[in-house]
Amino acid sequence: MGFFKALLLSILAVVPIAHSASPPATKPVAVIVSEVRVDRFVDRVEALGTLKANESVSVTANETESVSSIYFDDGQRVEAGEILVEMTSAEEHALLEEAQARVAEAERQYERVKSLVAQRSASESLLDERKRDLDTARALLVAIESRLADHLVKAPFAGVLGLRNISPGALVEPGTLITTLDDDSVMKLDFAVPSVFVPDLKLGLGIVAEARAYGNRRFEGEIRSIDSRVDPATRSIQLRALFPNPDRTLKPGVLMQVALLRNPRDALVVPESALLHQGQEHFVMMVGDGDVAERRQVRIGARRLGEVEIVDGLAAGDRVITHGNDKARPGQQIAIKAVDDGTKSLREMLESGR
Repeated sequence: MGFFKALLLSILAVVPIAHSASPPATKPVAVIVSEVRVDRFVDRVEALGTLKANESVSVTANETESVSSIYFDDGQRVEAGEILVEMTSAEEHALLEEAQARVAEAERQYERVKSLVAQRSASESLLDERKRDLDTARALLVAIESRLADHLVKAPFAGVLGLRNISPGALVEPGTLITTLDDDSVMKLDFAVPSVFVPDLKLGLGIVAEARAYGNRRFEGEIRSIDSRVDPATRSIQLRALFPNPDRTLKPGVLMQVALLRNPRDALVVPESALLHQGQEHFVMMVGDGDVAERRQVRIGARRLGEVEIVDGLAAGDRVITHGNDKARPGQQIAIKAVDDGTKSLREMLESGR
């Protein structure tokens, strides 16, 4: 037994003990990062609404008469008070001349008696009688002028006319549609939002609207009216927004997709690609001291296209990993290849390097 023990010790003395090989150094993970920035953020409430002109009217006649002259064309822009249609009024013009003559005669009689009264050659009662005659003649003249005015169809406000629906010589009567008139310098948009947003609603609140008819163009307006009641059936409240329309692009009747911009605030914002999810929790991989990956839990707020609001967990200026965050591990060395500032595509950032 002693012989075998001595032999084993001699073998161990000759054969060197193999040491375990040290692990190779971990290669840094290439990543793209973005700085946490402060930006204006709003909550979007979406709805649908139909455009209306600021003022809109169906132009009709006030008298039953035939059309003698038409002074407008389809789609013409007119000023307030501009004559659009004149109807036959020969009888009214004759009555007008008669009434004007009666007023002139009544004025002469009144002035004559007035001078006689001053000379004490006529009584005050006679002067009062002539004054009544003058007032009656003037009232009759005003009535005839009013009837004559009803034979002229005028634009009640400035705007653009629609299609002409009558021709010269046509017999029109009250209610006959002559054309339409819209004041399209400003457009109204009525829409409804759920009543849970009532505490956030106020006059002047901004909205953005789009329509398929106008492609990707966005129109900005603001809330000008809030209904005084909530609809008990739908539990929604009606709002009215106004949109400036200087180039007259917007047309009445267009269906608009509305985004109500409520609760405007300055918020911390990161690209949505920086978020990692685990159940109901949210994390980001950020750049720690010495370019080492650090895992940080965050609390998010609202979202918008490609970006998300960070409520808690980060500070302005922190750098978060937007590409490569699925490969980086906490404590692992990282190599920053590019900084995503939102102005370049992923390919451009990769080609330009850090």
